[in-house]
Amino acid sequence: MLHYRICPVCEACCGLEIRTEDQRIVGIRGADQDVFSRGYICPKGVAVKDLHEDPDRLRTPLIRRGDAFVAATWDEAFAEIAARLPAVQAAHGRDAVALSIGNPSAHKMGLLLYVPRLAKALGSRNVFSASTLDQMPKQLSSGLMFGHWLSIPVPDIDRTDLLVVLGANPMASNGSLWTVPDFRGRAKALRARGGQLVVIDPRRTETAAMADAHHFIRPGSDVFLLAALVHALFGDDLVRPERLSPWLAGVDAVREAVAPFAPEAVAARCGIPAATIRGLARQLAEAERACLYGRIGTCTQAFGSAASWLVDVVNALTGHLDTEGGAMFPKAAAFARNTEGRPGQGGGIVTGRHASRVSGAPEVFGELPMTLLAEEMETPGSGQVRALVTLASNPVLSSPNGARIARALEGLDFMVSVDLYLNETTRHAHVILPGSSPLEDGHWDVPFPQLSTRNHARYSAPVLPSAPGHLPEWQILMKLAAIARGDGPDADPVALDDAQVRREVEKLAGDRSDAVLAAVSGWIGPERLVDLALRAGPYGDGFGARPEGLTLRKVADAPGGIDLGPLQARLPEVLRTPSGRVELAPPSMLAELQKARADLHAPPPPLVVIGRREVRSNNSWMHNLPLLAKGPERCTLKLHPQDAARHGVVDGQRVRIVGPQGAAEAPVELDDALMPGVCSLPHGWGHDQPGTRMAVAAERPGANLNAPLDDRLRDAPSGNAVLSGVSVTLEPAG
Repeated sequence: MLHYRICPVCEACCGLEIRTEDQRIVGIRGADQDVFSRGYICPKGVAVKDLHEDPDRLRTPLIRRGDAFVAATWDEAFAEIAARLPAVQAAHGRDAVALSIGNPSAHKMGLLLYVPRLAKALGSRNVFSASTLDQMPKQLSSGLMFGHWLSIPVPDIDRTDLLVVLGANPMASNGSLWTVPDFRGRAKALRARGGQLVVIDPRRTETAAMADAHHFIRPGSDVFLLAALVHALFGDDLVRPERLSPWLAGVDAVREAVAPFAPEAVAARCGIPAATIRGLARQLAEAERACLYGRIGTCTQAFGSAASWLVDVVNALTGHLDTEGGAMFPKAAAFARNTEGRPGQGGGIVTGRHASRVSGAPEVFGELPMTLLAEEMETPGSGQVRALVTLASNPVLSSPNGARIARALEGLDFMVSVDLYLNETTRHAHVILPGSSPLEDGHWDVPFPQLSTRNHARYSAPVLPSAPGHLPEWQILMKLAAIARGDGPDADPVALDDAQVRREVEKLAGDRSDAVLAAVSGWIGPERLVDLALRAGPYGDGFGARPEGLTLRKVADAPGGIDLGPLQARLPEVLRTPSGRVELAPPSMLAELQKARADLHAPPPPLVVIGRREVRSNNSWMHNLPLLAKGPERCTLKLHPQDAARHGVVDGQRVRIVGPQGAAEAPVELDDALMPGVCSLPHGWGHDQPGTRMAVAAERPGANLNAPLDDRLRDAPSGNAVLSGVSVTLEPAG
C-alpha cells in the first residue's frame, strides 16, 4: 500500500512516498507528486523507517523507582504526576515549574499547537526553548523591523540572479529559517541560467564548494562585515531602494550608525579585504535580482541580533526586499499572524515583559534564554525552579555547559518528560511519557510554510496506526494541562479540547460560532485546529463564504498538496509595525551597533571553535538511527594543517579542546577547507553518559561541542547562546 507523508525530520519538509505491507514499512522514496519538494529526498527521509522501528524508542510510560526506571501504565504515570507536580506549585508558586521545549516539537503539530495550552495552564514565566540556541536573533530582528516574530523574508532562489550566503550551509540543511528542499538542484539551476552563488563562511562548506566564489570570514565578525557593506552602499552611492522608499523608516539613522564601519576599518577584524567588501556591496546593488541570506552562523554570536538585522537592511537598501528574486515574504495558508487582522499596521512586538530571576535577562517571545535554565534551578530563593516539564528537549547535549544542567536536574523535586528516548536529559526525569512515532500522526507543517521558498498547502494522514492505548501527543499535553490546573489525572482530554475550542470560537465568531464549529466537526484535536486556521486564512473558504477556498478536507484529498504559487510582493500588507513602515533603525539595534564599535579592534584569539552541520546529522536523536549512523566517523575535530603543525598534532590523533567551562575530546581531521585559527566540531554528540537507552548512538558517542562553550555568553537583546567563535585551546588527549 502506498502512503503520502511529509517528512518530519528537518526544515526542508520533503514529501515522502512510503510503501507498507501488513503494516510494515517496506520502502521510502521521494514523492514525485509533492507540489513543493517534487520527488527530492535526503537520507534523513529514508531513516524515518529506522525511527519508527527503533527498539530503543519508548513505547510505554516510565516511572523512576529508586535509581531505576520501571514500565508503567498511562494511568499510573499520570497519577504519579498528579501526586507530585501540583504539590510543587502549591508549595513554591507557579514559577517554580519550568517548561523546556525542544526542536522536534516544531515538526509535530500535536506538540506545537498544544504547547500554548500547557504553558497557560502551568502559568510559569520560566519557559525555555531551543529557539535561544540558534534562531532567536532572527526572530527578534524580524519582529522589530516588520512587526512579527515570523515575518522573516527568505530568498526567492528560483528567480534570483545572485544569492550571497553568509554563515549558512543549505547544501547540508536545505535551508534554515528558509524551507527550500533540494537546495543543490535549485542552486544548479541558478547557475545554469547565468546567476551566481557567493558564500561567506569560516569553512569552505559543501555550499561553498559549489559556489562561484567563497570568502573566509573570522567567526563572530559578521556584524562588522554587514555594517561595512551598508557603509559602502551609502558611501559609493549604491543605495537604491526603488519602490520600497515610501515604506522605509530610519534610512538616515542607519547611515549615521554605520559611519565608523568603513570597509577599510573592518577588513582586519573580518579577515576580508576592503576591496572585496566594496565589490560585494556593488555586486548586490547592481544585480537586477539578488538576495543576501544569513543564518545560524550569524545568529550564534555575541552580536547575533545586530547581524540578523543588518542582513535585511542590506536587502532593503539595495531594493531587493520584497521583490521578485530577492528576499520575499511567504504567505502561509494557516497560522501566519501576518495574514491576520488589519493589513499593513499593528502593535509590533514587545520584549522584556518580565525578566529572569537570577541574571535579569529580558523575556523575548515569551521565553527566557536556555543558558539560564541551570542557574534558575540552582539558585535558592523565592521563584527557584524546583520542577521541570520537557517536551522533546535535550538541553544537556544541546546547550552550553550541559554538565551544569545535568547536575541541576538531579536536584529537582520533580521532572516529567515527553520524549521518544531515554536520553542524556530525560534520564534525570521522574516520569517519562512516550511520544508518538511520526508515522502514527497526521501532519501539517505549522511554522514552515511561513518560511517556504514557494507557497503551498500540504497535509499527510497517519501512515500506521498507533499501538493500542497509546495516547496521541496532543492528548498527553491536554492531560498535563489539566493536572497543572488542579483538575486531576482523570480528566478526558478530548472533552477538555472540545470545550476549549468552543470557547475560542465563540470569542472570535460570536453568533456564527455554531456554524463554524459545525464546519470543522469532521476533525478533532490538531486537525480541527488546522481546519479552523486554514478556513479563516488567506486562501480559505471563510466557512462557506468562499466555496472555492481551501479546507483541510480539500488539502487532504490532494495527495502531494496544493500549489499556491511563487512568492509575491507583500509590502505594505505584510507589516504589523505601529508606524506601518519597515523599521530600518530600531533603537535597540542601533545601540548594539554602538556596542560592537568598542569590539572592532579586539585582536582575534589564536584558535576558536565553530560547529558544523551534516546531511545525516542535525539533531542528537538522529545518532541512534542505523542508516544515518553508518559510515565513517563524523564527530571529528576539523583543523587546518597550519594549526595542527602549530600545536604539534597529526591527522587522526585524539585531542582535547578546552574552553571557558569544559572540554571535549575528539580525533583530529586535517582540513584546509577551514580558515586558519578555526577548528570545527559537529553539534549534538556526546552519547557517553550512563543511564541512557540509545544503543546505536553509544557505540560511537562522539564529543559534545557544547561542553567547552560558555553558558555566560549571550547575544544581549535576544538571549541567544554564543556557540560560534568561542576561544579554545588545544592539547593532546590524556
